[in-house]
Amino acid sequence: MQAVLPSCRCPKHAAALAIFLAVFCAAIAVHPADADAQPPQQKDDGYRGIWFTLGQVSEYGDKNPGGFATYTAKHLPLAVYSPEAEKTFFVYGGAKQGKRHLLAMVSYYDHRRGVVPRPVIVHDKGGVDDPHDNPSIALDEHGHLWVFVSGRARKRPGFKYRSIEPLSIERFELISEEEMAYPQPWWIDGQGFLHLFTKYTGVRELYWNTSPDGRRWTEHQKLAGMGGHYQVSNRCGNRVITAFNMHPGGVCDKRTNLYFVQTTDMGRTWRTADGTPIETPMTDPNCPALVRDFRAEKRLVYMKDVNFDADGNPVILVLTSAHYQPGPIGDPRIWTIAHWDGRQWWLHEVTRSTGNYDMGSLYVEGDTWRIIGPTEPGPQHYGTGGEVALWTSRDSGATWTKDRDVTRGSRFNHTYVRRPVDAQPDFYAFWADGNPDEFSPSHLYFTNHDGDCVWRLPYDMTEDFVKPERVE
Repeated sequence: MQAVLPSCRCPKHAAALAIFLAVFCAAIAVHPADADAQPPQQKDDGYRGIWFTLGQVSEYGDKNPGGFATYTAKHLPLAVYSPEAEKTFFVYGGAKQGKRHLLAMVSYYDHRRGVVPRPVIVHDKGGVDDPHDNPSIALDEHGHLWVFVSGRARKRPGFKYRSIEPLSIERFELISEEEMAYPQPWWIDGQGFLHLFTKYTGVRELYWNTSPDGRRWTEHQKLAGMGGHYQVSNRCGNRVITAFNMHPGGVCDKRTNLYFVQTTDMGRTWRTADGTPIETPMTDPNCPALVRDFRAEKRLVYMKDVNFDADGNPVILVLTSAHYQPGPIGDPRIWTIAHWDGRQWWLHEVTRSTGNYDMGSLYVEGDTWRIIGPTEPGPQHYGTGGEVALWTSRDSGATWTKDRDVTRGSRFNHTYVRRPVDAQPDFYAFWADGNPDEFSPSHLYFTNHDGDCVWRLPYDMTEDFVKPERVE
């Protein structure tokens, strides 16, 4: 319905009316009328992860199947801690029991009470069964939760949602529907969002844009286009860093090389690790952002995580492989650290693994570095994931020791171990499990700082709040 406003010829009244309209329109822009009327989101009665298969089967099984609630490494952050709420808010790809229908879920772990609520469905993907459409999460300085639901190629759009109330998962408003995949939103206090994401322009190219409030966004700007890329990123203060590979000829199964760039001014300028400015979009595979020419070594590169050392220097975690297919043809599969020490890059081996998509997270606590991930063979040996272990280095990643097995004797492989932003000791890493060989239920888990306790989130809930079950 269109509002009919009275005419006013008096300049004084006209000026007053103009001020009123400006304030009214601004209020609508910040607080849409339909947001207040938004009903509560639908809740689910348990934590059930999505199961997935690419359907690309060779001698040793599918290329990348299993329980993928916390997929992919390129969706991040997946969890963020709020000291004000004393809660770790997290997102995951869920599904109804016995189904493969993707639901973008949000929930939290209440550190004070040690409970989780019924999870909330932020977005129903309408029959999509692909966790490439999983969500990411961010928390702005006003306490509002933002859920960025990934799209896929140009066939399925992505969606941005904002919680109507601060620090609440009860109601969300839809902010936008647009082309974006692998969302990586980073909120910078006093400045707004710097969002890194991927667009399918025939190949997978890297883009970014910014927003002061999550509602008004700049145009998409291309960061890199060397035939295709996957990236992981992180933030420290107003500094955002990203590490990425490249896809020769646009073929992701040929992913190789390792690159790094950073920005401290919301993407207005990008620089290499030594501070050298670099022009965007980067199109030359031999550009100054290159960390290691793995292509010359005939090694594939799978991105896992990126973090900062105690001096703020970047530390990158990748897995390198000899082949894209599962099985011994890809051996050795090497978990590798790339560390910039302020003068040069150092690369060190951590351990070896059974699959290209075994994904863990990197933690830096002063002089102690940790990796938590499925580095050990699982019950489905060559399938994605395995048994989770905790590795530690106290010499800037040069040597690593396995401190403990976090899981053992599991029924299914554990997959995609994720690090919350500002991870707390009692909810330090979380992940899912699943059978990579056939459709199965998928549970969600978390562990503590020392990796000596594991809890499973409730698959079925009959109450509004439940204490997770300790299983290790």
